[in-house]
Amino acid sequence: MSAEYATFGLAPAMRAGGVLTNGDYQVHREFLDFIVNGSPLLFQLSDLDAVSPLASDIPPAIFTAHVRSLLLEADAPLPGGRYVIYGCPECEDLECGAVTAVIEADGPDVIWRNFAWQTEEQADLELNGYHGMGPFRFHGDAYREALRPLLDGAAEPAPDRRVLLIGARVAVLAKLAAALRTIGIGAEITQDVAGVPPEELRTYGAVAFGRAVSESDRAAVREQFERVGVEAAYVDGLAPIIPLLVAQIESALDRRAVPQRRLTRLVAADGEAGLEVTSACRVRLTAYRLDRLYRAHAEDVFDAVLEPGRHRIALDPKATRGESFVVARTTGSVLVAPMAR
Repeated sequence: MSAEYATFGLAPAMRAGGVLTNGDYQVHREFLDFIVNGSPLLFQLSDLDAVSPLASDIPPAIFTAHVRSLLLEADAPLPGGRYVIYGCPECEDLECGAVTAVIEADGPDVIWRNFAWQTEEQADLELNGYHGMGPFRFHGDAYREALRPLLDGAAEPAPDRRVLLIGARVAVLAKLAAALRTIGIGAEITQDVAGVPPEELRTYGAVAFGRAVSESDRAAVREQFERVGVEAAYVDGLAPIIPLLVAQIESALDRRAVPQRRLTRLVAADGEAGLEVTSACRVRLTAYRLDRLYRAHAEDVFDAVLEPGRHRIALDPKATRGESFVVARTTGSVLVAPMAR
């Protein structure tokens, strides 16, 4: 089979969780994505909300089994030599749909071909094939060099993230912690990190401050983390609105390089949102605001597939009046911006 050689690699990726305006929760997942010719393979699948089998929150034995399958050291899990490349981020059940492909050896090389969307044991390439995607021929040595370290833990995905919450409004912090735990992010509440052991501080990927926390207290927290060599992300809570704060924390936990994100820019000013996407994807914009009685309001103001590039989107003036904020969400990224006047 003839095919030009493609490069193969792995890179950390994230399926951003969140609290949606209809009350549903979207689970936070971290995984390793396949980087083909320098770009995440997932980006070639438009608006697919999925994760690879190399997820950080699956049991080690199952993770190892997935790696051995990709190395062709185990039989294909599906008929026809097909392997799951991406699956449902909520349940990973084939009935929900999965991207599969034939993975086979061709001499020293490894080939991925016949990509398809599959919901049953047999794939229908004519009806559900990703026509024009692949085949990809990888140099066997480079392919195995990327995957084999995962078997000894040298390059496992990042562990589940934890967030430290600091603020004056305990009720808000408790609700925020509960929401974060529901979507798969560990969260703890404290007022003082001075007595927290260094080994515990190292388990936090982010620190979220309430609006009432003074600048001197924030500086003291940063100093404690720096003292133990932790490069935590710091989040200044915009408003006591739980879905908004969850989105801020999800955004802070995303440490990927810009080329590996779908959503790279969000600004909000004068009733408009300006954003930039790196690949065709569905973008949802939600406006949050506080009224004069300090009550929270949320409204979905945009939901459509955008092509790569920069976009300006007019927002409903009623949804963005007063103190308001905009959350932009794609299948793998979330950004937050206050509405500037």
